[in-house]
Amino acid sequence: MSPRVPRFTATLGAFVAACVLAMSASAGSASAGVRNTVAGSITSITLTKNSADMKRIAEYWSPARIKQAQDNNPATPEVKPSDGGSTASASPVPSGTAAAAAAGGEAAMTTAYSSTRKTAPVIRPTLPTKRPPIGGTLPGTVGKVFFKIGDKEYWCSASAVTSKNRNLVATAGHCAYEAKEGKHADYWIFIPGYVQGRTPYGIYVGHSLNLHENFTAKGDYDYDYAFVTVHDGFVWKPGKSPNTYEMESVGTLEDNVGGQGLSVNRGVGLSVFAFGYPAAPHIDGSRPYDGQKMLWCDGRTYRTRAPTRLVEMGISLGCTFTAGASGGPWLVGYDTQRGLGYLNGVNSFAWDTDADKKYDRISSPYFIQSTYVVYQYAERQSTT
Repeated sequence: MSPRVPRFTATLGAFVAACVLAMSASAGSASAGVRNTVAGSITSITLTKNSADMKRIAEYWSPARIKQAQDNNPATPEVKPSDGGSTASASPVPSGTAAAAAAGGEAAMTTAYSSTRKTAPVIRPTLPTKRPPIGGTLPGTVGKVFFKIGDKEYWCSASAVTSKNRNLVATAGHCAYEAKEGKHADYWIFIPGYVQGRTPYGIYVGHSLNLHENFTAKGDYDYDYAFVTVHDGFVWKPGKSPNTYEMESVGTLEDNVGGQGLSVNRGVGLSVFAFGYPAAPHIDGSRPYDGQKMLWCDGRTYRTRAPTRLVEMGISLGCTFTAGASGGPWLVGYDTQRGLGYLNGVNSFAWDTDADKKYDRISSPYFIQSTYVVYQYAERQSTT
Protein backbone atom coordinates (compact mmCIF):
# COMPACT_ATOMS: atom_id res chain seq x y z
CA MET A 1 0.00 0.00 0.00
CA SER A 2 1.29 3.44 -0.86
CA PRO A 3 2.13 5.69 2.08
CA ARG A 4 -0.57 8.05 3.19
CA VAL A 5 -0.04 11.71 2.44
CA PRO A 6 0.02 13.74 5.68
CA ARG A 7 -2.99 15.97 6.15
CA PHE A 8 -2.70 19.63 7.08
CA THR A 9 -6.06 21.21 7.80
CA ALA A 10 -6.76 24.55 6.11
CA THR A 11 -9.40 26.75 7.72
CA LEU A 12 -11.89 28.58 5.54
CA GLY A 13 -15.31 30.14 5.87
CA ALA A 14 -18.73 28.60 5.29
CA PHE A 15 -19.85 27.83 1.75
CA VAL A 16 -23.27 28.09 0.11
CA ALA A 17 -23.87 27.44 -3.58
CA ALA A 18 -26.78 28.22 -5.85
CA CYS A 19 -28.38 25.33 -7.66
CA VAL A 20 -29.27 27.33 -10.72
CA LEU A 21 -28.69 25.76 -14.11
CA ALA A 22 -27.92 28.20 -16.90
CA MET A 23 -28.91 26.85 -20.30
CA SER A 24 -27.16 27.95 -23.49
CA ALA A 25 -25.57 26.53 -26.62
CA SER A 26 -21.95 26.05 -27.61
CA ALA A 27 -20.71 26.00 -31.18
CA GLY A 28 -17.43 26.39 -33.01
CA SER A 29 -14.42 24.47 -34.23
CA ALA A 30 -11.35 23.13 -32.50
CA SER A 31 -7.77 22.84 -33.71
CA ALA A 32 -8.33 19.10 -34.10
CA GLY A 33 -11.31 16.86 -33.52
CA VAL A 34 -14.92 17.99 -33.82
CA ARG A 35 -16.66 20.36 -31.41
CA ASN A 36 -20.36 19.56 -31.28
CA THR A 37 -23.24 21.97 -30.71
CA VAL A 38 -25.23 20.81 -27.70
CA ALA A 39 -27.68 22.34 -25.26
CA GLY A 40 -27.02 22.97 -21.59
CA SER A 41 -23.75 24.93 -21.60
CA ILE A 42 -21.82 21.86 -22.71
CA THR A 43 -18.75 21.77 -24.91
CA SER A 44 -18.30 18.31 -26.43
CA ILE A 45 -15.27 17.54 -28.59
CA THR A 46 -15.06 14.29 -30.53
CA LEU A 47 -11.54 12.87 -30.63
CA THR A 48 -12.11 9.65 -32.56
CA LYS A 49 -14.66 9.50 -35.37
CA ASN A 50 -13.93 5.92 -36.42
CA SER A 51 -11.93 2.81 -35.55
CA ALA A 52 -8.96 4.08 -37.55
CA ASP A 53 -8.73 7.16 -35.30
CA MET A 54 -8.89 4.97 -32.21
CA LYS A 55 -6.14 2.67 -33.54
CA ARG A 56 -3.96 5.63 -34.48
CA ILE A 57 -4.06 6.98 -30.91
CA ALA A 58 -3.58 3.52 -29.40
CA GLU A 59 -0.51 2.88 -31.55
CA TYR A 60 0.93 6.25 -30.62
CA TRP A 61 0.94 5.15 -26.96
CA SER A 62 3.21 2.16 -27.43
CA PRO A 63 4.60 0.42 -24.34
CA ALA A 64 7.86 2.30 -24.80
CA ARG A 65 6.13 5.69 -25.07
CA ILE A 66 3.99 5.03 -22.00
CA LYS A 67 7.13 4.23 -20.05
CA GLN A 68 8.81 7.42 -21.28
CA ALA A 69 5.70 9.48 -20.51
CA GLN A 70 6.28 9.15 -16.78
CA ASP A 71 8.80 11.98 -17.20
CA ASN A 72 6.30 14.27 -18.99
CA ASN A 73 5.00 17.47 -17.42
CA PRO A 74 1.88 17.12 -15.25
CA ALA A 75 -0.82 19.53 -16.43
CA THR A 76 -1.71 21.13 -13.12
CA PRO A 77 -2.17 24.84 -12.35
CA GLU A 78 -1.13 26.07 -8.94
CA VAL A 79 -2.33 29.05 -6.89
CA LYS A 80 -0.55 31.19 -4.33
CA PRO A 81 -2.27 33.30 -1.65
CA SER A 82 -1.72 36.38 -3.82
CA ASP A 83 -4.14 34.89 -6.33
CA GLY A 84 -6.97 35.65 -3.94
CA GLY A 85 -7.46 32.52 -1.89
CA SER A 86 -9.30 33.09 1.37
CA THR A 87 -7.43 32.32 4.58
CA ALA A 88 -10.12 33.46 7.01
CA SER A 89 -10.10 31.64 10.34
CA ALA A 90 -13.37 29.79 10.77
CA SER A 91 -14.69 26.30 11.39
CA PRO A 92 -16.20 24.26 8.56
CA VAL A 93 -20.00 24.48 8.40
CA PRO A 94 -21.84 21.21 7.76
CA SER A 95 -24.22 21.21 4.82
CA GLY A 96 -27.88 21.95 5.41
CA THR A 97 -27.42 24.42 8.26
CA ALA A 98 -29.24 27.71 8.43
CA ALA A 99 -26.00 29.46 9.31
CA ALA A 100 -24.54 28.50 5.96
CA ALA A 101 -27.15 30.47 4.06
CA ALA A 102 -26.27 33.71 5.78
CA ALA A 103 -22.51 33.35 6.18
CA GLY A 104 -20.37 35.57 3.98
CA GLY A 105 -23.27 37.83 2.99
CA GLU A 106 -24.19 35.59 0.06
CA ALA A 107 -27.78 34.71 0.92
CA ALA A 108 -29.12 36.86 -1.90
CA MET A 109 -27.36 34.87 -4.60
CA THR A 110 -27.39 31.37 -3.18
CA THR A 111 -29.73 28.69 -1.94
CA ALA A 112 -29.27 26.90 1.38
CA TYR A 113 -28.01 23.36 0.98
CA SER A 114 -30.88 21.98 2.99
CA SER A 115 -33.32 22.98 0.24
CA THR A 116 -31.35 21.30 -2.55
CA ARG A 117 -30.04 18.05 -1.15
CA LYS A 118 -33.46 16.36 -1.22
CA THR A 119 -33.61 16.66 -5.01
CA ALA A 120 -29.91 16.36 -5.75
CA PRO A 121 -29.20 13.55 -8.25
CA VAL A 122 -27.28 10.56 -6.87
CA ILE A 123 -25.67 7.94 -9.09
CA ARG A 124 -24.68 4.75 -7.29
CA PRO A 125 -21.25 3.14 -7.76
CA THR A 126 -20.89 -0.14 -9.67
CA LEU A 127 -18.72 -3.17 -9.08
CA PRO A 128 -16.49 -4.67 -11.78
CA THR A 129 -17.89 -7.76 -13.54
CA LYS A 130 -14.66 -9.41 -14.71
CA ARG A 131 -12.85 -9.58 -11.39
CA PRO A 132 -13.49 -9.24 -7.64
CA PRO A 133 -13.92 -5.71 -6.26
CA ILE A 134 -10.63 -3.84 -6.07
CA GLY A 135 -10.90 -2.81 -2.43
CA GLY A 136 -8.49 -1.14 -0.06
CA THR A 137 -7.47 2.42 0.65
CA LEU A 138 -6.42 2.86 -3.00
CA PRO A 139 -9.34 2.32 -5.43
CA GLY A 140 -8.83 0.47 -8.71
CA THR A 141 -10.94 3.03 -10.56
CA VAL A 142 -8.24 5.71 -10.20
CA GLY A 143 -5.38 6.05 -12.64
CA LYS A 144 -3.43 8.39 -14.88
CA VAL A 145 -4.37 10.06 -18.14
CA PHE A 146 -1.83 10.88 -20.83
CA PHE A 147 -2.50 13.32 -23.66
CA LYS A 148 -1.10 15.96 -25.97
CA ILE A 149 -1.94 19.65 -26.27
CA GLY A 150 -0.31 20.91 -29.43
CA ASP A 151 3.02 19.13 -29.77
CA LYS A 152 3.60 18.66 -26.03
CA GLU A 153 2.72 15.62 -23.92
CA TYR A 154 1.18 15.89 -20.45
CA TRP A 155 -0.46 13.72 -17.82
CA CYS A 156 -3.01 14.00 -15.02
CA SER A 157 -5.00 11.83 -12.61
CA ALA A 158 -8.59 10.61 -13.14
CA SER A 159 -11.20 8.00 -12.16
CA ALA A 160 -13.76 5.73 -13.76
CA VAL A 161 -17.37 6.75 -13.05
CA THR A 162 -20.58 4.74 -13.30
CA SER A 163 -22.36 5.45 -16.58
CA LYS A 164 -24.87 4.08 -19.06
CA ASN A 165 -22.14 3.49 -21.63
CA ARG A 166 -19.89 1.87 -18.98
CA ASN A 167 -16.93 3.77 -20.40
CA LEU A 168 -16.71 7.13 -18.62
CA VAL A 169 -13.80 8.89 -16.91
CA ALA A 170 -13.94 11.97 -14.65
CA THR A 171 -10.98 14.34 -14.47
CA ALA A 172 -10.17 18.05 -14.25
CA GLY A 173 -11.21 20.35 -17.07
CA HIS A 174 -7.62 21.50 -17.59
CA CYS A 175 -6.69 17.85 -18.18
CA ALA A 176 -8.84 17.98 -21.31
CA TYR A 177 -8.73 21.62 -22.46
CA GLU A 178 -6.29 24.54 -22.31
CA ALA A 179 -8.64 27.47 -21.87
CA LYS A 180 -6.04 30.23 -22.23
CA GLU A 181 -4.99 29.02 -25.66
CA GLY A 182 -8.36 27.60 -26.68
CA LYS A 183 -6.83 24.19 -27.42
CA HIS A 184 -8.27 20.83 -26.49
CA ALA A 185 -6.32 17.73 -25.54
CA ASP A 186 -5.72 15.06 -28.14
CA TYR A 187 -4.24 11.55 -28.09
CA TRP A 188 -6.02 11.15 -24.76
CA ILE A 189 -5.80 7.80 -22.91
CA PHE A 190 -6.71 6.57 -19.42
CA ILE A 191 -4.80 3.88 -17.51
CA PRO A 192 -6.62 2.78 -14.31
CA GLY A 193 -4.49 1.32 -11.55
CA TYR A 194 -1.32 2.78 -13.05
CA VAL A 195 1.83 1.92 -11.09
CA GLN A 196 5.30 2.67 -12.46
CA GLY A 197 4.30 2.31 -16.09
CA ARG A 198 2.21 -0.84 -15.68
CA THR A 199 -1.30 -1.11 -17.17
CA PRO A 200 -2.97 -3.82 -15.04
CA TYR A 201 -6.57 -3.14 -16.19
CA GLY A 202 -5.96 -1.97 -19.72
CA ILE A 203 -5.60 1.25 -21.72
CA TYR A 204 -8.68 3.25 -22.71
CA VAL A 205 -8.56 5.66 -25.65
CA GLY A 206 -10.62 8.84 -25.34
CA HIS A 207 -13.63 9.16 -27.64
CA SER A 208 -15.06 12.55 -26.61
CA LEU A 209 -14.21 15.33 -24.15
CA ASN A 210 -17.25 16.80 -22.40
CA LEU A 211 -16.89 20.01 -20.38
CA HIS A 212 -18.90 22.95 -19.15
CA GLU A 213 -18.84 25.90 -21.52
CA ASN A 214 -17.87 28.28 -18.71
CA PHE A 215 -14.52 26.53 -18.51
CA THR A 216 -13.80 26.34 -22.24
CA ALA A 217 -15.04 29.86 -22.98
CA LYS A 218 -13.95 31.76 -19.85
CA GLY A 219 -11.42 29.58 -18.05
CA ASP A 220 -13.74 29.60 -15.02
CA TYR A 221 -12.32 27.10 -12.53
CA ASP A 222 -15.68 26.75 -10.79
CA TYR A 223 -16.23 24.40 -13.75
CA ASP A 224 -12.81 22.72 -13.83
CA TYR A 225 -14.12 19.22 -14.50
CA ALA A 226 -14.47 17.00 -17.55
CA PHE A 227 -16.27 13.74 -18.26
CA VAL A 228 -14.44 11.82 -20.98
CA THR A 229 -16.12 8.99 -22.85
CA VAL A 230 -13.61 6.27 -23.73
CA HIS A 231 -13.49 3.24 -26.01
CA ASP A 232 -13.35 -0.34 -24.74
CA GLY A 233 -9.93 -1.05 -23.29
CA PHE A 234 -7.01 -3.06 -24.59
CA VAL A 235 -3.65 -4.36 -23.42
CA TRP A 236 -0.45 -4.70 -25.38
CA LYS A 237 0.58 -8.31 -25.93
CA PRO A 238 3.88 -9.44 -27.49
CA GLY A 239 3.57 -9.78 -31.26
CA LYS A 240 4.61 -12.64 -33.49
CA SER A 241 7.82 -10.86 -34.45
CA PRO A 242 10.50 -9.69 -31.99
CA ASN A 243 9.98 -6.23 -30.50
CA THR A 244 6.41 -5.99 -31.79
CA TYR A 245 3.09 -5.72 -29.94
CA GLU A 246 -0.53 -6.48 -30.68
CA MET A 247 -3.71 -5.03 -29.18
CA GLU A 248 -5.89 -7.40 -27.18
CA SER A 249 -9.36 -6.21 -26.14
CA VAL A 250 -10.30 -6.31 -22.43
CA GLY A 251 -13.85 -4.92 -22.62
CA THR A 252 -15.44 -1.89 -20.99
CA LEU A 253 -13.90 0.19 -18.25
CA GLU A 254 -16.59 -0.70 -15.71
CA ASP A 255 -16.25 -4.40 -16.51
CA ASN A 256 -12.65 -4.22 -15.35
CA VAL A 257 -12.59 -1.73 -12.45
CA GLY A 258 -16.20 -0.75 -11.70
CA GLY A 259 -17.21 2.89 -11.43
CA GLN A 260 -17.48 5.50 -8.70
CA GLY A 261 -20.90 6.95 -8.01
CA LEU A 262 -21.73 10.63 -8.42
CA SER A 263 -23.30 13.06 -5.96
CA VAL A 264 -23.89 16.80 -6.37
CA ASN A 265 -25.16 19.64 -4.16
CA ARG A 266 -23.85 18.00 -1.01
CA GLY A 267 -22.59 21.09 0.84
CA VAL A 268 -19.37 21.56 2.81
CA GLY A 269 -18.00 20.10 6.00
CA LEU A 270 -18.10 16.64 4.40
CA SER A 271 -15.51 13.96 5.07
CA VAL A 272 -13.79 13.12 1.78
CA PHE A 273 -10.94 11.06 0.40
CA ALA A 274 -8.87 12.63 -2.39
CA PHE A 275 -6.69 10.48 -4.65
CA GLY A 276 -4.06 11.27 -7.23
CA TYR A 277 -0.51 10.96 -8.51
CA PRO A 278 1.39 14.02 -7.23
CA ALA A 279 4.79 14.52 -8.84
CA ALA A 280 6.01 18.10 -9.22
CA PRO A 281 8.17 19.85 -6.62
CA HIS A 282 6.93 22.30 -4.03
CA ILE A 283 7.70 25.98 -4.51
CA ASP A 284 10.92 25.59 -2.48
CA GLY A 285 12.16 22.92 -4.87
CA SER A 286 11.66 19.93 -2.56
CA ARG A 287 10.10 16.95 -4.31
CA PRO A 288 8.52 14.37 -1.99
CA TYR A 289 6.52 12.60 -4.75
CA ASP A 290 7.47 11.02 -8.05
CA GLY A 291 4.07 10.48 -9.69
CA GLN A 292 4.64 6.75 -10.03
CA LYS A 293 2.14 5.62 -7.42
CA MET A 294 -1.26 6.67 -6.20
CA LEU A 295 -1.52 8.56 -2.92
CA TRP A 296 -4.38 9.87 -0.85
CA CYS A 297 -5.47 12.59 1.56
CA ASP A 298 -8.57 12.75 3.71
CA GLY A 299 -10.35 15.38 5.76
CA ARG A 300 -13.33 17.72 5.72
CA THR A 301 -14.11 20.19 3.00
CA TYR A 302 -14.07 23.96 3.39
CA ARG A 303 -15.18 26.82 1.25
CA THR A 304 -12.57 28.63 -0.84
CA ARG A 305 -12.29 31.39 -3.44
CA ALA A 306 -9.71 32.25 -6.09
CA PRO A 307 -10.80 35.40 -7.96
CA THR A 308 -7.99 35.23 -10.52
CA ARG A 309 -9.38 31.88 -11.63
CA LEU A 310 -13.00 33.09 -11.29
CA VAL A 311 -13.61 30.67 -8.42
CA GLU A 312 -16.53 31.77 -6.26
CA MET A 313 -17.94 28.37 -5.33
CA GLY A 314 -14.81 26.34 -4.65
CA ILE A 315 -14.17 23.82 -1.90
CA SER A 316 -10.80 22.88 -0.46
CA LEU A 317 -9.09 20.22 1.58
CA GLY A 318 -5.91 20.29 3.65
CA CYS A 319 -3.43 18.21 1.65
CA THR A 320 0.19 18.42 0.46
CA PHE A 321 -0.46 17.17 -3.08
CA THR A 322 1.59 18.85 -5.80
CA ALA A 323 1.16 19.02 -9.57
CA GLY A 324 0.23 15.68 -11.10
CA ALA A 325 -2.68 15.00 -8.75
CA SER A 326 -4.98 17.16 -10.92
CA GLY A 327 -8.17 15.36 -11.93
CA GLY A 328 -7.98 12.78 -9.15
CA PRO A 329 -11.37 12.10 -7.52
CA TRP A 330 -12.81 13.42 -4.27
CA LEU A 331 -14.98 10.63 -2.85
CA VAL A 332 -17.57 10.82 -0.09
CA GLY A 333 -18.95 7.72 1.59
CA TYR A 334 -15.84 5.80 0.57
CA ASP A 335 -16.03 2.04 1.24
CA THR A 336 -12.54 0.55 1.61
CA GLN A 337 -13.90 -3.00 1.25
CA ARG A 338 -15.08 -2.31 -2.29
CA GLY A 339 -12.90 0.65 -3.17
CA LEU A 340 -15.99 2.65 -4.11
CA GLY A 341 -17.75 5.83 -3.04
CA TYR A 342 -19.42 8.88 -4.55
CA LEU A 343 -17.56 11.38 -6.72
CA ASN A 344 -18.05 14.82 -5.19
CA GLY A 345 -15.15 16.77 -6.69
CA VAL A 346 -11.80 16.53 -8.49
CA ASN A 347 -8.36 17.89 -7.67
CA SER A 348 -8.15 21.27 -9.39
CA PHE A 349 -5.16 23.27 -8.12
CA ALA A 350 -2.76 23.49 -5.20
CA TRP A 351 -2.22 26.27 -2.66
CA ASP A 352 0.52 27.51 -0.36
CA THR A 353 -1.59 29.23 2.29
CA ASP A 354 1.07 29.88 4.95
CA ALA A 355 3.78 31.17 2.57
CA ASP A 356 6.30 28.50 3.59
CA LYS A 357 6.85 27.60 -0.08
CA LYS A 358 5.14 24.22 0.31
CA TYR A 359 1.66 23.41 -0.95
CA ASP A 360 -0.70 22.63 1.90
CA ARG A 361 -4.17 22.69 0.33
CA ILE A 362 -5.93 21.43 -2.77
CA SER A 363 -9.19 22.71 -4.16
CA SER A 364 -12.06 21.37 -6.24
CA PRO A 365 -14.98 22.90 -8.09
CA TYR A 366 -18.19 22.47 -6.14
CA PHE A 367 -20.39 19.96 -7.98
CA ILE A 368 -23.83 21.42 -8.76
CA GLN A 369 -26.74 20.57 -11.07
CA SER A 370 -24.85 21.72 -14.16
CA THR A 371 -22.10 19.21 -13.31
CA TYR A 372 -24.73 16.50 -13.46
CA VAL A 373 -25.96 17.79 -16.84
CA VAL A 374 -22.46 17.48 -18.34
CA TYR A 375 -22.19 13.99 -16.84
CA GLN A 376 -25.55 12.99 -18.33
CA TYR A 377 -24.53 14.12 -21.79
CA ALA A 378 -21.21 12.28 -21.56
CA GLU A 379 -22.68 8.99 -20.35
CA ARG A 380 -24.97 8.86 -23.38
CA GLN A 381 -22.12 9.10 -25.87
CA SER A 382 -21.70 5.96 -27.95
CA THR A 383 -18.26 4.84 -29.11
CA THR A 384 -19.56 2.30 -31.65
